[in-house]
Amino acid sequence: MTLFPARPEDLTDIAALVNRAYRGTEGWTHEGEYIAGQRTDPETLRADLAATPMAELLTLRDGADGPLLGVVWLEPAGGDVWYLGMLTVRPDMQDRRLGRGLLTAAEAHVARRGGRRVRMTVVSLREPLIVWYVRRGYELTGETQAFPYEDQKLGEPRRGDLAFVVLEKTLGAISPP
Repeated sequence: MTLFPARPEDLTDIAALVNRAYRGTEGWTHEGEYIAGQRTDPETLRADLAATPMAELLTLRDGADGPLLGVVWLEPAGGDVWYLGMLTVRPDMQDRRLGRGLLTAAEAHVARRGGRRVRMTVVSLREPLIVWYVRRGYELTGETQAFPYEDQKLGEPRRGDLAFVVLEKTLGAISPP
């Protein structure tokens, strides 16, 4: 699977896809039951990319100019650790193993840049998604992070018990593409 860097003109489509996958009711896992509103918007993506110039927003497409199928955020987090976030696949295509392929391609991308570990945070209530990551080699670190209730940038919480769990995976040797 080949990942392509997001272009400025992609940000509107990326935000729409992320909002559909995270806050909609399609697919096998989403947050819409306990977080309302949008997950992101083009302006936030643009600002986040500008604020973290080493971060990469990568797209999964059917060819370089094909339709947007998925997206992932990768960011160096210090040393050999990279943060992986916003892993998203079109909900109507989640039964085609695209998420698994996108995750594997993202990990290979990190390894080619010298990363040896990948960390992520997942809303603790997303148990099926956490199990999915564990099956792919991620481990719960035991760390949690508070949900930013005061920051409406991530949406409108519908519950008072939201938190993030931290997962991490040590990458094996990755062959060059």
